[in-house]
Amino acid sequence: MGNELGKSLGVVGIIGAGTMGNGIAQACAVAGLPVVMVDVSDAAVAKGLATISASLDRLVKKEKITEAGKAAALGLIKGSTAYDDLRAAHIVIEAATENYELKLKILRQVDALVAPEVILASNTSSISITKLAAATSRADRFIGMHFFNPVPMMALVEIIRGLQTSDATHDAVKALAEKLGKSPITVKNAPGFVVNRILVPMINEAFFVLAEGLATAEDIDAGMKLGCNQPIGPLALADMIGLDVCLAVMDVYLAEFGDSKYRACPLLKEMVAAGRLGRKTGRGVYSY
Repeated sequence: MGNELGKSLGVVGIIGAGTMGNGIAQACAVAGLPVVMVDVSDAAVAKGLATISASLDRLVKKEKITEAGKAAALGLIKGSTAYDDLRAAHIVIEAATENYELKLKILRQVDALVAPEVILASNTSSISITKLAAATSRADRFIGMHFFNPVPMMALVEIIRGLQTSDATHDAVKALAEKLGKSPITVKNAPGFVVNRILVPMINEAFFVLAEGLATAEDIDAGMKLGCNQPIGPLALADMIGLDVCLAVMDVYLAEFGDSKYRACPLLKEMVAAGRLGRKTGRGVYSY
């Protein structure tokens, strides 16, 4: 499969030029794959391209790539507002906002547009791949490709198989992830997949520990960093992710699994209600 990748997954279509979309586009272009990155407005596309350019500049400074390498990568990315430009793609990765109705609308539109053999992938972090696949005419060629932020730096890609995903689709997408220099893990479809299923309840537990006054936020984070070798403590990480996002994820787990162990910590709910959502609002567990 490896040698045929250029032929079988020649052009990568990406829907969404935001944080995840432009990160995926950059990873593909640096790996030598041509990219078509589509978003709703010229402004969104321009912002995505500017972000990629700035990110590549940082890599040049760190001597990870050359100026020629940067120019070559940028030359492989075509920004567009026209879905029609996705017709050239061999695989289309949807990286739009985490909203079921929106993703459904986009995927149906693309499904009707691209050739039957084209693989559709979603970068969702929480929506059922099986459910999204069922809404398309190519459920066997539908898969989850969950990249982690920041995409150019993070080695992990969760490849999520829906109930209908074929082996050939899985193998092609795994080969693509490896071509991007990523380390893929294969996961069955279930809420939160693997990483977030373990990570977010851990963050929630850190809020229970904080609420019980067992230790200060700083000491909880220091304990997890020094005792579990984590680069950032769970409470600081919650501020980075957004407390509202953490709460929403816990609520999904509780609803989907029906298990009380996924009950959101009342302190987390209180802080979200107060609008203390973390870095993006200037205040969460910590002040920024």
